[in-house]
Amino acid sequence: MPFSVVRFNLVDPRPTPASLSERYRAALAMAAYADEHGVDTVQTEEHHGADNNWLPSPFVFAGAVFGATRRIAVTVSAIIGPLHDPLRLAEDIAVLDLLSGGRLVTVAGIGYRPEEYEERGVDWGRRGRLQDELLETLLAAWTGEPFTYRGRTVRVTPRPFTRPHPLLLVGGSSRAAARRAARLGLPLFPSAHLPELDAYYRERCAEYGTEGWTMMPAEETPLLHLSEDPDRTWAEYGEHFLHEARTYASWQSKDIRSAVRSAATTVAELRAEGVYRVVTPEECRTLGLESLVLHPLCGGMPVEEGWRSLRLFCDDVLPRLGA
Repeated sequence: MPFSVVRFNLVDPRPTPASLSERYRAALAMAAYADEHGVDTVQTEEHHGADNNWLPSPFVFAGAVFGATRRIAVTVSAIIGPLHDPLRLAEDIAVLDLLSGGRLVTVAGIGYRPEEYEERGVDWGRRGRLQDELLETLLAAWTGEPFTYRGRTVRVTPRPFTRPHPLLLVGGSSRAAARRAARLGLPLFPSAHLPELDAYYRERCAEYGTEGWTMMPAEETPLLHLSEDPDRTWAEYGEHFLHEARTYASWQSKDIRSAVRSAATTVAELRAEGVYRVVTPEECRTLGLESLVLHPLCGGMPVEEGWRSLRLFCDDVLPRLGA
């Protein structure tokens, strides 16, 4: 059985307060539907100051999802670690871990948009050192014991539900990220299929005497939308997929490696490229992918179309994958 994901970033390029509120509430209802139908995880992420209203508060959203569901995990992939206060983040994750009974997965990256750092008054040049401090602080805080933080003794309570600590992965595509994960004995979450980075990470784990593992995207990890008529869907809603693809492309330098990187400038190019795919339920069942990542509200997709995609995924794909 492939791993199943429903992704939400709540993008809406042209919202009203009412339409954005409807989108957020629809995402919660969709998460509950996914939970009832056996989807493995909801995935969400963090970006700030985006013109299209990209979700800036993934842990607030995760808390709402946990309140609406019983078993599904929430993967925050990824937070921009250096933008967070380490002690507050330790508390927030501990509370979410307790509320959810251990269903929170956090991937901590350092981001790739200098403007987000400037907006928050955080020095872009110190992002590596700030990320080290954040991860070290989280691990110390979750023991529940006093520890030294910026020259003073502090203690974070309550302790999380999960032992030894909530699932925390180091995200990124650089050797620095792999070294950081290996040194701290944390799993690595590459942003793309990078077997050479996985090998480097394992070498560093051996060097540091730590144990770790890699959660790496497969060579093919397209973002999926389900439709009984893909031609119609591309014609009517292709601009929504293109909007997200172009937004990502505008943020990423040539050095950024991402599983969802697109070079398309038109809907036709995007469809041919295959990073975003609209497939029928039958096609979805035969894709042979390790992970099925559904993106029902992609790029400000109308809520009713998002629901059509999700219902096809949950009702016509997942129950038949093991048949």
